Amino acid sequence: MGSGIFQLPDTSVLLTALIVFPFLAAGCVYALRSARMQVMAVAATGIVLTASALLLIPCVPFGLASAPVLGVHLQATIKVADFLLLFLILYIGLKHHHQVIIVLAVLQVLLLAGLDFFSAGQEQSGIIFYGDNLALIMVLIVSIVGTIICLQAVPYMRAHEEHLKLQKGGRHRFFAIMLLFLGAMNGAVLSNHMGFFYFFFEVTTLCSFLLIGHDGNASAVRNALRALWMNSLGGLVLAGAMILVHAEFGGLDMQRLIATSGPHHGGFRLLAVALLCLAAFIKSAQFPFQSWLLGAMVAPTPVSALLHSSTMVKIGVFLALRLAPAMRGTLLSDSLAVFGAFGFLAAAALAVGQSNGKKVLAYSTISNLGLIFACAGLNTPEAFTAGVLLIIFHSVVKALLFLCVGAIEQRIESRDIEDMRGLYARMPVTALITVLGVIMMIMPPFGLLLGKWMAMESAARNLYAIVMVAMGSALTVMYWSRWAGTLMSDPFAGRFNTERQPFLTWGALGVLCAGGYIISAAAPWIYLNWFTGLLS
Repeated sequence: MGSGIFQLPDTSVLLTALIVFPFLAAGCVYALRSARMQVMAVAATGIVLTASALLLIPCVPFGLASAPVLGVHLQATIKVADFLLLFLILYIGLKHHHQVIIVLAVLQVLLLAGLDFFSAGQEQSGIIFYGDNLALIMVLIVSIVGTIICLQAVPYMRAHEEHLKLQKGGRHRFFAIMLLFLGAMNGAVLSNHMGFFYFFFEVTTLCSFLLIGHDGNASAVRNALRALWMNSLGGLVLAGAMILVHAEFGGLDMQRLIATSGPHHGGFRLLAVALLCLAAFIKSAQFPFQSWLLGAMVAPTPVSALLHSSTMVKIGVFLALRLAPAMRGTLLSDSLAVFGAFGFLAAAALAVGQSNGKKVLAYSTISNLGLIFACAGLNTPEAFTAGVLLIIFHSVVKALLFLCVGAIEQRIESRDIEDMRGLYARMPVTALITVLGVIMMIMPPFGLLLGKWMAMESAARNLYAIVMVAMGSALTVMYWSRWAGTLMSDPFAGRFNTERQPFLTWGALGVLCAGGYIISAAAPWIYLNWFTGLLS
């Protein structure tokens, strides 16, 4: 795989660095009590993830089969881990006397136990991890954008604890969960075996609960529990799909399901794909499951940027795009296009009336994810490419805007957009970066507008979808223009104040802002020279 003095690492080594290393690093961060050592561990993990993701580029496409480790197969280890994870979720439900979480956890245990019982000795060997351009894009987003957010969280959480007078010493737990989440996300997008995908899917659910409830107040706990039970519902639906896939194929190979599904293969196969799409809808907080994402805005802002904007909710749209070939030419595909377009329109309409900056970002996230679902349902090469473009640019720009709101909130002690009026006089650099981020959301020649234009072109043959996508796009311009206008309003009556921010905050905002512009400038080249490979 390499020549000369530089030899590329083996693919299995890179996957270990991307998936296993963050789990190990999370344990180290949790054990450390020195703030300096925690920062060094987080930074080192980010470097390893970023480097491994970049080195994975020439390895794509690849497939990695299971191999025994010390005589133990990975499938057996994951089965044990699945049950341990479900029992932990069950314990959380019992601790908080939450009947819905208890019932969902018990049902998942029963389904997995039944699957293991009937599949004993029948599991077929196959590809455990699979990487193509779509998976690579997600790995790059998780590893690079996730690292930037984690580093920005270092100064943010220090100020957050001081402002809310939280008990000090909780940062080691916070950063451990953040790193655990990054490893689980990489594992999910690279998993071809559905048992592995299910495990990482549920790890992100647990991480979401822990991070949303980090502050420990009544509102945080209440919203964390809501996120847990809704995402556990998605896990239950996913477990049901696994049973159908195993009944049909005698295994849990996702690529085999995709290759042998479609309008001429009904029965369990198409039903399994439908259940997977439902699990994706729940994970991506689409209507009527959007309330868990809105409630998650009570969490510290880096949590909102990482879990609920740039990465976690992308599992759903990633899964929908992955399954698109299996739905082509079916009523399920058409339905996904219409429901996705409706989510795009409805969330955009709700965002118009919001004054809380994080709520605007939350509804915008739901709206953009709905458009990506619509692209998956439209199921044309152009729509698929539009969906991938939207994933990339939404991840970068929305992470930037969340971090900007977090910096603004800590300075003016408010998330209200009206309180940000004339912000350029108090925080000139942050206000400028925020406006630049808004411009990237709605103006040419940036990638989000290109993605939306391609989506509308693809939806032209679907009357219901095109009407809702066009109306949603108009509303999107409305609420973003309102925010940018508010930031830059009020006559300037004096000189600018000097703005001071921690180095890591400036670094995160600068890198994300510059990255958004650089990627946008390269969007036409990316489309012509790389994404065409996704369509072959």
